[in-house]
Amino acid sequence: MLVSEKISPKTSARKAQIMDVSLEMMRRLGYQGTSMRDIASGMKMEAASLYNHISGKEDILAETCFRMAERLLTGLADVNDIYFNPVEKLSLAVKNHVNILTENTHAGWVFVHEWRHLSDENRSRFVAMRDAYEKGFNTILKQGEDEGVFQDVNNKFAVLTILASLNWVVEWYKPQGGMTPEQIADKLTEFILSGLKKDNN
Repeated sequence: MLVSEKISPKTSARKAQIMDVSLEMMRRLGYQGTSMRDIASGMKMEAASLYNHISGKEDILAETCFRMAERLLTGLADVNDIYFNPVEKLSLAVKNHVNILTENTHAGWVFVHEWRHLSDENRSRFVAMRDAYEKGFNTILKQGEDEGVFQDVNNKFAVLTILASLNWVVEWYKPQGGMTPEQIADKLTEFILSGLKKDNN
């Protein structure tokens, strides 16, 4: 099914609980390895009762993927709409990406790894959003090149490398770990800029 363009903020507490339990299972077992029966068991409810809240497990996957994609796109658009120098823009874009992925570690992992299991229509829409997000990063790199701050690089390759580095966070970040999301974002920005910035000395 195709989810609505906007996810209602008035999600019931029960639906939110179902989402939390489902995402934890999908991270542990994978999307394909998680059944509605598994989710119902995790919720300690009958499988039939689960359908009063969701029509199927793709509801959970689609809602998660689109909600996070929309937040990422909005954050990046805000960065590109306000004039900053390209270094500041890149830093803010990285921080926004890391904060969204680490806010809910299970959702972040599912978003990065399981979007491929969306239905054809939903997957096509998701890929279009992903492409728009990549273009937003490309805009930052192009500005950096035009202003003589960044090296002249293959922007497509550079953007994919940057996003791969940012998405890697879902593999190892733990809220109780030794680094905060802000510290992680700072370290990643420093690493990315070390390969992008021109040496003007």
